Amino acid sequence: MDTLQNMRVFTRVIEAGSFTAAAQSMNSTTGAMSRAVSELEAHLRTRLMNRSTRRLALTSAGERYLKRVRQILADIDGAEEEASCAHEHPTGTLRMSSFASVGQHYILPAIARYRALYPDVKVELTLSQRMPDLFEGSSDVAVVSAGALSDSEVISHKLGETFSILCASPEYIRLRGTPDVPADLAQHDCLTLQTPAFPAREWTLDGPEGRETLQISGTVQVNIAESLVVAIREGMGIGMLPLYAAIEGLRNGSLVRVLPHHTLQRTNLYALYASRKFVDAKTRTWVEFLRAHLPDVIARDEALLADVDRTRANVLRAA
Repeated sequence: MDTLQNMRVFTRVIEAGSFTAAAQSMNSTTGAMSRAVSELEAHLRTRLMNRSTRRLALTSAGERYLKRVRQILADIDGAEEEASCAHEHPTGTLRMSSFASVGQHYILPAIARYRALYPDVKVELTLSQRMPDLFEGSSDVAVVSAGALSDSEVISHKLGETFSILCASPEYIRLRGTPDVPADLAQHDCLTLQTPAFPAREWTLDGPEGRETLQISGTVQVNIAESLVVAIREGMGIGMLPLYAAIEGLRNGSLVRVLPHHTLQRTNLYALYASRKFVDAKTRTWVEFLRAHLPDVIARDEALLADVDRTRANVLRAA
């Protein structure tokens, strides 16, 4: 028995005044209307209305039941309308997860701009270094960095591509000198960053001579790029930093780029969500916003790096 449908029939019969009028308004038959109400009464073990050839009259139980049913149906209709509108207008709470460094440098600034466009959306952002399980229900969308994604049931959208560079502090360079080629790194203190995307103690450099992979045996390892920035700035060694984590230090002079003609471990940024069916408006517009916004931000960082490299090259030539 479809209790909800029978509730609708019962309400419509009372409003229309007869089974026949209710059947016409619901594109059904008088017999189907009568059976629906009889099923409802049998289910409740209560007579809801007295029937005669002339009129219908609610019993006292029917009057109480009708009042509650009308409220229930109104709540259901409201919930369905709200859910349906969620596919049209972004509203509610958007639960996001992101790798920590990506979240701090790219996602939080993006959230500010997104909410300027969609102020009815509230945001809960969880920063972590592990790949989220979107099917456990704690996040609507995840933003991760990875060389590539394994086959998965989640839906993925590539947001852009970035890379890492080697950095040291000016004081470290003054004391220990500057490596000229990747092999020189063996004579330096190397700091390592543990991320889900790449092995910490293996650096793959792309440069004028092609690709070269080095095994690194550093004495300090961290798992957050911002912590590595501090270690580098304190003169503890040379470290590999994602461009977005390095650019501010390079611009203010607290970091110096090492082997400036080399980049390391190119990585993709992805937006992930659990299903393509019935994606609500806040999830859909957030992913669309990121796909339009992040490539410009990444391009800005690359342009800033190019400016820093040119300035440093000019200073070295002048010296």
